[in-house]
Amino acid sequence: MTCVDDRRMAWALLSCAAAGPSVLLADLVTEIGVINAATRVATGQIPVGGQSQVTAADFESAARAVGEVERLGGRLVTPDDEEWPREALACLPSGSDNPGDVRPLALWVRGNGSLHPLTASAVGVVGARASTEYGNWVATEIAGDLAEGGWTVVSGAALGIDARAHHGAMAAGGPTIAVMPCGLDRPYPNQHADLLDQIPEQGLVVSEYPPGVRVTRSKSLDRNRLIAAFSAGVVAVEAGLRSGTASTLRWAGRCGGLTFAVPGPVTSEASKGCHRFIAEGDARLVTSAYDIIEALGGVAAPELSCLRGVAAEVAEASR
Repeated sequence: MTCVDDRRMAWALLSCAAAGPSVLLADLVTEIGVINAATRVATGQIPVGGQSQVTAADFESAARAVGEVERLGGRLVTPDDEEWPREALACLPSGSDNPGDVRPLALWVRGNGSLHPLTASAVGVVGARASTEYGNWVATEIAGDLAEGGWTVVSGAALGIDARAHHGAMAAGGPTIAVMPCGLDRPYPNQHADLLDQIPEQGLVVSEYPPGVRVTRSKSLDRNRLIAAFSAGVVAVEAGLRSGTASTLRWAGRCGGLTFAVPGPVTSEASKGCHRFIAEGDARLVTSAYDIIEALGGVAAPELSCLRGVAAEVAEASR
């Protein structure tokens, strides 16, 4: 193999061994380099299981994982690649004792887009799985308007608001990124297998988990940091008082992104989380994509000036 091939297989092996965020392996790569770190894992010099949260892996299993994703029409994206979203991921802390904080070692990706440019102007749209018709309509409209304005819509492909966000972006002809809490060979949820096949045509399906990895609650929460890191801002459209959406908003704040929430009927259980985010100052109240675009003016897509004009016309007409 060439040096490039050696490094790619090393990244693949480390991703397989970590099966998610790993402070131990990230620090090891920084200390001794990716090939040496992978060799230590492959030769059993790194403790497996327990506190290390590292599983056994070898170069053959890594090659099989790469081959499996390629058969799905995907690829492994590593920090050596031009499309690696280094600016977006720079917000994730290093040197943290929390394994969920660390940057991914590599990303498994399906889709025609390139990860780096698609995350350069992106907004996360997330919310309740048990969404209402109101929430579905708002999420679709906001995502569609963001996409028309040149923004990538990022979400988690979950039931409810996430799915409507992806559909809204695609219906507007724009790109969308679905960040998964499992391997790309496992559609999650099962009801969204068709959606996850459609998204790569206009965007990307992304995971830090190699093929074969199943969903757990902790993986879903760890996934939220990537939705936040990829996004200049995150908007919550419906969320209960106890919701994973709060995790994504907290991560957005830690990553330096703006946080937004859409209000709903005061009688709606589905909007109580959003109302609390707004009341406690954890999110700005927004009612349209134009509110979000105005707030993100410092990192605007080229189409922002046009949309500002539309927003101004709407405001003027309402007076």
